[in-house]
Amino acid sequence: YNRRMPELPEVETTRRGLEPHLHGRRIHGVILRRPDLRWPIPPEIERELPGQRIAAIRRRAKYLLLDTDAGSAVLHLGMSGSLRWLVQPTEPGPHDHFDACTDRGTLRLHDPRRFGAVVHVASLQDPMACKLLGGLGVEPLSDDFQMRNWLLALRHSRQAIKQLLLSGRVVVGVGNIYAC
Repeated sequence: YNRRMPELPEVETTRRGLEPHLHGRRIHGVILRRPDLRWPIPPEIERELPGQRIAAIRRRAKYLLLDTDAGSAVLHLGMSGSLRWLVQPTEPGPHDHFDACTDRGTLRLHDPRRFGAVVHVASLQDPMACKLLGGLGVEPLSDDFQMRNWLLALRHSRQAIKQLLLSGRVVVGVGNIYAC
């Protein structure tokens, strides 16, 4: 289990590890054991996700998005969360808060400190999607990240460099470890 905040590389590694197990799978059930994470997991998620096929698994900043025809499940690992793929589900522990069950296995969110999140958004125009993803900057490993734009953003900001890096407005996914 992670004992520190997952950084962007860990979130991307998690996405890549889950993709072959989840892509194209149909969710047949959702289990909420404790919905009071960073934001309460909306109970509608138990109605919205079952029956949906996972069309894509994407990452935006430190968020994982499970895209379906009914929208996206947006997951965040918080300070100490982790996602596990269980071919044979084990008995849940006290910090196992959310399961998305498929015919091939179960995706389980484990989060001892409960700073993680699971939200369902109907579209990227959904108010919660706008709140979480709307003001984010460029991905640091994408072709859109240009040194010239980065230097201009630094030059025009009066904010301390660490705070600017952590804000996610100029570049996303930089956590405290990398900002330091």
